[in-house]
Amino acid sequence: MHDRPRLLDQVRDRVRVKHYSIRTEQAYVDWVRRFVVFSGLRHPNQMGREEVEAFLTHLAVAGRVSASTQNQAKSALLFLYKEVLGVELPWLDGIESARRPARLPVVLTPSEVEAVLAPLTGTTGLILRLLYGTGMRVMECLRLRVKDVDFARREIVVRDGKGAKDRVTVLPLRLALPLREHLVRVKALHAADLAAGLAGVSLPFALGRKYPNAAREWAWQYVFPSSNTSADPRSGIELRHHAHETSVQRAMRQALRNAEIPKAATPHTLRHSFATHLLDAGYDIRTVQELLGHSDVSTTMIYTHVLNRGGRGVASPFDRLARVGPAPCVEERRAAYAPPLAAAGRSPPGAPIAGASRWPAGVAVR
Repeated sequence: MHDRPRLLDQVRDRVRVKHYSIRTEQAYVDWVRRFVVFSGLRHPNQMGREEVEAFLTHLAVAGRVSASTQNQAKSALLFLYKEVLGVELPWLDGIESARRPARLPVVLTPSEVEAVLAPLTGTTGLILRLLYGTGMRVMECLRLRVKDVDFARREIVVRDGKGAKDRVTVLPLRLALPLREHLVRVKALHAADLAAGLAGVSLPFALGRKYPNAAREWAWQYVFPSSNTSADPRSGIELRHHAHETSVQRAMRQALRNAEIPKAATPHTLRHSFATHLLDAGYDIRTVQELLGHSDVSTTMIYTHVLNRGGRGVASPFDRLARVGPAPCVEERRAAYAPPLAAAGRSPPGAPIAGASRWPAGVAVR
């Protein structure tokens, strides 16, 4: 008689049955582990509403996690009880989710995008250019396969995007040649892998059993492969995976520092900028919605809030005051005082005293 799988193995098996992504699997397993450890290593069957609420409260109060992180933990526990343990718990649905704050996306201006991207070279430079030129998410770009780039139609097919949806986005004309040259180098790397007997790349779901040679075919290779091979987290087979997102994130942070742009921008900001600049250029919001892969146009509507100049495109009433200028700086005030005070034999505020090198410390200009 076979032993019953351990709890975390049961979670992994059920996640794979539901065809969730590897990242969802890792996140859910981690949250279940943390919940069990927090509760004194008791089995979830022995716990109920009080323990779940105590764990979520601990995350919010002691852990000070964001609302999205707290909701992810709740989703993991909901999956554990309903899908893995097969327990219907009405109270779990009744636990209120943390309310996510409504925040506007960070958007770079076209000149800022140019300042960030222009100095970048190499693979990370090409990836960041594609993020802005196509509106793809970082992982959507890194998971691109060779077969999904159509140079003739100037389009890119995004497979299994957010919500397990496919969509088509534009391939920028100016990036077609650099991308072709990049693929020549990738094909040479693929040929070297074949000569070394490498198994190829990972394939979605059971495609490898249906097409045994697909993992080694050129069409299925990643457009942006990793420089090193590694073991597949599920099968354990040595494969060449796609590049890791941390290299793209580091390149973006360094580019922002070099350009001296004081914005909390990330590679995902280039997607926000893509959408905002398309709307600014007059493209229909439904077209932008399709390119981004949003299910609801209301999600795309958020970019209209950052589109106009100023707050909601409103001109401040101060800008209509003809006789009131901006507050003068200290130098302007000194210059304004200088002529009349000099005629009276006095020094303007802040001017050096004769025979002294400067004002004593702590003396303010009035």
